[in-house]
Amino acid sequence: MAVLGGIGVVTFRQPIRSVLSLVLVMLALSVLFLLLSAQFIFAVQIIVYAGAVMVLFLFVIALLGPARELGRGRLRFQTWLSAL
Repeated sequence: MAVLGGIGVVTFRQPIRSVLSLVLVMLALSVLFLLLSAQFIFAVQIIVYAGAVMVLFLFVIALLGPARELGRGRLRFQTWLSAL
């Protein structure tokens, strides 16, 4: 699930969907910490990364507004560069 979320972070055009994919990655990594019996790191991962940082990113993206992202076009090499 972490790999699919990481692919979503890179491939989604809308920044809100990309940030939600990043939240999915952080939650999947926290579950991996729980499976490794690292309960403290699991709790820190949930509280700090998937909680506070991602809410801050969503707040900034919501303030920018979706109209700001619509006007940008893709560069020709952008797809190939992201594949690397």
